[in-house]
Amino acid sequence: MDKFLGQEIPEKDRWQFLQDNADAVEEIGYTHRFTPDELAQKKESLAETSIQINDIEIEKKEAMEAFKAKQELLENIKKGSEYVENEECVKILYHEEKMAGYYNKLGELVYSRPIMPQEMQRTIFNINRKTGTES
Repeated sequence: MDKFLGQEIPEKDRWQFLQDNADAVEEIGYTHRFTPDELAQKKESLAETSIQINDIEIEKKEAMEAFKAKQELLENIKKGSEYVENEECVKILYHEEKMAGYYNKLGELVYSRPIMPQEMQRTIFNINRKTGTES
C-alpha cells in the first residue's frame, strides 16, 4: 500500500483524480500530521494566544480583587463592623472581675477574656491603676 497517491498530479486536480479512482468516498476521522510550515504557523499562533491569555488573566485577577473588596464592604455593612488585623492594643487586667480587656488606640474595648493563671499575680503598677472608670 502506497503512502501517497497522485503526487504527480497538480494539487488542485488531485482530489478529483482520487475520487475517480476510488471504490467509495466515505467520511472518517483521522489524525493529520502538520507540515513544517503548518507547525511553525501553529507555534506562532500559540505564542500570540499565550500573550492574550496572560493579559486576560491579569484583567481577571484585577476584577476578582475589586469584586472581593465590594463583597467585603457589603459584608461589613451587613454586620455593622469589620475585622481589623494586627493592630497594637493595650491589655488591662481586672483582677476583681478576673478578666483581661484589650483596648485599641481610641480606648474602645475590642476583646475580653478571663485572666490566665500566669496573669493572676498583681504588680505594683496595677494595684493603684486609674482606668477612668473610678468615681
